[in-house]
Amino acid sequence: MKNFKQLAKQVISIEQQAISELQQFIDDNFAQACQLMLSCKGRVIVIGMGKSGHIGGKIAATLASTGTPAFFVHPGEASHGDLGMITADDVVLAISNSGETAEVVAIIPVIKRIGAKLVSMTSNTQSTLAKLSNTHICIQVSQEACPLGLAPTSSTTATLVMGDAIAVALLNARGFTADDFALSHPGGSLGKRLLLRLKDIMHSGEQLPLVKNNALIKEALVEMSQKGLGMTAVTNEQGKLVGLFTDGDLRRILEAKVDIHQENIASVMTQNPITCYADTLAAEALNIMEDKKINGLIIVNDDNTPIGAMNMQDLLKSGVL
Repeated sequence: MKNFKQLAKQVISIEQQAISELQQFIDDNFAQACQLMLSCKGRVIVIGMGKSGHIGGKIAATLASTGTPAFFVHPGEASHGDLGMITADDVVLAISNSGETAEVVAIIPVIKRIGAKLVSMTSNTQSTLAKLSNTHICIQVSQEACPLGLAPTSSTTATLVMGDAIAVALLNARGFTADDFALSHPGGSLGKRLLLRLKDIMHSGEQLPLVKNNALIKEALVEMSQKGLGMTAVTNEQGKLVGLFTDGDLRRILEAKVDIHQENIASVMTQNPITCYADTLAAEALNIMEDKKINGLIIVNDDNTPIGAMNMQDLLKSGVL
């Protein structure tokens, strides 16, 4: 029986080496290619045939989701009308390991005639595609992981990694933020983590558990029971937050045999509790709660007046957790 594990490790080792070799090609040509895409007034049009085309589709998707408008055009379809998608304001990123792929080379004269800038990614700096380009990025690898040296393996991995390098370099140059990323990823848990703010999930108004600091502990317990958040905010006579009382605090005072019918909440509450603002991202609030090992938060305004409350259960229901 073949040693599948040994063969798999060999493939990974070869491809790791191929990625490492890319460092030498992060040069002035790479920087020029990034500058062309950064200053592009139109779109980055990625083209490639076969396996290079599949990698090109992923590169286009990564560019588009990180702030560089891009899409993939199949070179075969381009010859039959899709070249109409390309304008003089665009930058074409042409991918071909050999630099001689017939379907890609065939449309280069038209791309040049349109006036679009051309960036190529090939393993041959002397190839037709490289020579016709405004700038060329080398993606040469010393060895394919395929033992026959035929199936694109290391070369496609290297191309994909170089595409990621371009995308991240452009992301940084554009000052692309998490909020920008969320605008193109509004669906699912990713969008929720990036876009949801505490004001979208907090309990406010009549749902906000709230007692004065001169209230008896038993009155605070009634408020906690009615609002169901496992805590209550405590305010002074001016309505400013002065403390927090939680289920955990309740367990501690019961163990200490504190008389809940006689003692007021101010004597057992947690003073200066951790708070957040309504515009705080829910994902950020989750990090705070995990770091401080707390189960809930009071949301306050600029005057330190409580306006909302939320707990881990709210984050779970919202899909953030």
